[in-house]
Amino acid sequence: MDPCPFVRLTVGNLALKFPVAAKPARAAVHPSSSPCYCTIKLKNFPLQSAVVSYVPPESSTFPEATSQAPAATFHLTKPDLDRLTGKSSLFSTSKTPQLSISVYSGRRGATCGVSSGRLLGRISVPLDLVTAESKAAVFHNGWISMGKETKKSAQFHLNVRAEPDPRFVFQFDGSPECSPQVFQIRGNIRQPVFTCKFSLRAADRNQRSRSLPLEASYSGARGWLSSFGSERERPCKERKGWSITIHDLSGSPVAVASMVTPFVASPGSDRVSRSNPGCWLILRPGDGTWKPWGRLEAWRERGSADGLGYRFELIPDSASAGIVLAESNLSCSKGGKFVIDLNGNCVGSNATTPRSTATSPGCSPRGSGDFGYGLWPYCMYRGFVMSAMVQGEGGSGAPLMEVGVQQVNCTEDAAAFVALSAALDLSMDACRLFSQKLRKELCHPPPQDILF
Repeated sequence: MDPCPFVRLTVGNLALKFPVAAKPARAAVHPSSSPCYCTIKLKNFPLQSAVVSYVPPESSTFPEATSQAPAATFHLTKPDLDRLTGKSSLFSTSKTPQLSISVYSGRRGATCGVSSGRLLGRISVPLDLVTAESKAAVFHNGWISMGKETKKSAQFHLNVRAEPDPRFVFQFDGSPECSPQVFQIRGNIRQPVFTCKFSLRAADRNQRSRSLPLEASYSGARGWLSSFGSERERPCKERKGWSITIHDLSGSPVAVASMVTPFVASPGSDRVSRSNPGCWLILRPGDGTWKPWGRLEAWRERGSADGLGYRFELIPDSASAGIVLAESNLSCSKGGKFVIDLNGNCVGSNATTPRSTATSPGCSPRGSGDFGYGLWPYCMYRGFVMSAMVQGEGGSGAPLMEVGVQQVNCTEDAAAFVALSAALDLSMDACRLFSQKLRKELCHPPPQDILF
């Protein structure tokens, strides 16, 4: 499998300092006590915002103690790079794209603070993205003056760099419940790599699905299934027994997503609540049995957002408990993008605000120094892990997903992420209000009367 070229552009280590240390008389708010933030803009990409820390004016270097995780990240595809550098048009000449940063004092408002903050200055950083396609490049690292460079100019510290970040791109040839093929996408080339088999288990939750070819060894995961499947009484409002098996082109099963805890309406409601979520177990074959790889919980958020809440845990072999890699929500009406990114935060966001509203506070350790990795003895994944587009309610499109090259060492690695993507897409239907009907592919056939 050949990956698609991507470039990862990161902005971080943000700080601000003013030439005068003393607080002016009758000044409104001193920057050391009032919050500052900035907006970061790259042409044709959504605006991103980040908090800016204050550094005493006597400091000449950026202190290591205040180093941060990336404040903004842009993932650039080959078409993005061509468009930014002017290669996408026959009549345009090569140009140098600019990263624009506007720095504000005050608190961010509902519209990224543009209308509520006071503008302190703007900065532009030229980007040589042609170089970044083949090797890592640092475009700026250090202090820069905001406005004309004088002794009274405010100084802004930032690190802007880019590096190649190739990824495998996969797309379902239809909705997961329709048992589609999965294609690998590279440019205009679509190559089939997996097939999916969706199934509905019988009402008995202990009955095994006939779609799992490793049936004789499936009992190895039975302990995990029973531990995640609650013994509580389940009301009639429930969705259960869904599973999807991923096969390679030879027909061998390489991953399974199995609904191990039904999606049940909370008492007096027609929605799956956060306190009682449904759960999927993602399984991989190993040593002649199915082994748990990850656990996905999903529920329906209350309030005006009305989103799909989710939590994904990695289940390492050496750990007694799962490690949360992603926890956020997606719009139920519009869908959105699920992202696991361990360079900084694990981010799950909706389609319009990639970072501003849905960061996961505890999903990964913060980097140290210049975006370095923290110590995490149980983590086998680093950098960009995966992203998946999730259709909104009623959507019947073909889900698209990306997986970082460094995360894939064998077919089973890629298949596990494909199974996770399918479980995410199916969770949107599983968390649909129980007052609404599901598509026929997701419904158990009505029981037939037995005549004596």
